Amino acid sequence: MKWYKVCAAEDIKIKTSRKINAGELTLALFHLTDGRFMAVEDRCPHKDGPLSDGIITGSTVTCPLHNWRINLISGEALPPDCGCVKTFKTKVKDDVIWVEL
Repeated sequence: MKWYKVCAAEDIKIKTSRKINAGELTLALFHLTDGRFMAVEDRCPHKDGPLSDGIITGSTVTCPLHNWRINLISGEALPPDCGCVKTFKTKVKDDVIWVEL
């Protein structure tokens, strides 16, 4: 696994997200209200909706297509739905966000 430089931490405001293209992967990077950055596959497990366009509430994102809620820490869909997306480790170093791929 290698760390991929994404952007300056200040470029992603709290409760917003950014779509990231990393080689063949498309990720969604979220800035949570507690200051953490979370990265997941940018596709809902239901109908492949773009999670980067979803609404962030706490540590979950709601898919803009059919309102599935995904836990950004585990990648699991919240009940009654089931499914998951891959999660990726993030870190901030010298005010730059990095994602492990």
